[in-house]
Amino acid sequence: MGFIAFLKTQFIVHLLIGFVFVVSGLIINFIQLCTLVLWPINKQFYRRVNCRLAYSLWSQLVMLLEWWSGTECTLFSDEATVNTFGKEHVIIILNHNFEIDFLCGWTMTERFGVLGSSKVLAKRELLYVPLIGWTWYFLEIVFCKRRWEEDRDTVIEGLKRLADYPEYMWFLLYCEGTRFTETKHRISMEVAESKGLPKLKYHLLPRTKGFTTAVQCLRGTVSAVYDVTLNFRGNKNPSLLGILYGKKYEADMCVRRFPLEAIPQDEKEAANWLHKLYQEKDALQEMYNQEGIFPGQQFKPPRRPWTLLNFLFWATVLLSPLFTFGFGVFASGSPLLILAFLGLVGAASFGVRRLIGVTEIEKGSSYGNQEFKKKE
Repeated sequence: MGFIAFLKTQFIVHLLIGFVFVVSGLIINFIQLCTLVLWPINKQFYRRVNCRLAYSLWSQLVMLLEWWSGTECTLFSDEATVNTFGKEHVIIILNHNFEIDFLCGWTMTERFGVLGSSKVLAKRELLYVPLIGWTWYFLEIVFCKRRWEEDRDTVIEGLKRLADYPEYMWFLLYCEGTRFTETKHRISMEVAESKGLPKLKYHLLPRTKGFTTAVQCLRGTVSAVYDVTLNFRGNKNPSLLGILYGKKYEADMCVRRFPLEAIPQDEKEAANWLHKLYQEKDALQEMYNQEGIFPGQQFKPPRRPWTLLNFLFWATVLLSPLFTFGFGVFASGSPLLILAFLGLVGAASFGVRRLIGVTEIEKGSSYGNQEFKKKE
């Protein structure tokens, strides 16, 4: 094992990376709070500033995937589709099977210059998660309780507010509503059978309300829907913790572009279109499992240096005073100060681990276990 590989396995290194992410995130959140005064003066300038502040935080996670673990992301698509990336407002539909599927999506948004302006329809619980939810709040992310009767007006209002967004945005939808587990899949397929819908092998039954509402509200703003089907070579099941330990994965992403005008305007027909799309996604997963490859040309967009440079900036700014302070504490010889410092380190470790836990499948929400039994 080389020295760099050895460093990637050390807890103290993980703690320092977590320290940089958490403290820089709190600083960024404070700056975002200060930018609220810009909203009534110049809303579009406020949005551009917050896109860049969000980029400064999220790109640290992308740096871990691209530079720290060296994970490779390959696109399977066609040249005409790839040429549109980063040049239009779009809705992204991504399967929700892996702990780091969002991070692979962010990697693609970063390589095509839309990481800071990327959006998502997120569960409301995330609004209260430090750094993640707070940053999303200032980015005008649309939060929902995942109870349509309560969410409808909030979601419609949030989506319509994005109609004049000044930077190209990729609006991510996890139409399955929750991460895939065997239990949720079994319940979901019972619902599919009761509704007379074809069963899916690799996906949960898509929930259509969010999709049809997003399409209706963003017509005239969004140009297309990108369907993205993600898988990992070698049947790997990667985790954010694995990325932190420097494990390298190979992600394959099949991307298909559907012009928005190809999606029916009628809500019921649009819902049927989505169900058909998920049947196609299931077939793509079956093909990948059998052949180890998706159809289409292969593209490997080069990683950009900005994620690494951004992290090095924050590490330089934040770790220098930390090391100076820590050295002073131990040099003082005071047991009380030393214990207090170690307690702070322990608290920081716990906080970082809790943030990582947000992405873990086994600690995910129980949404879907019972919700699939309810009518949309």
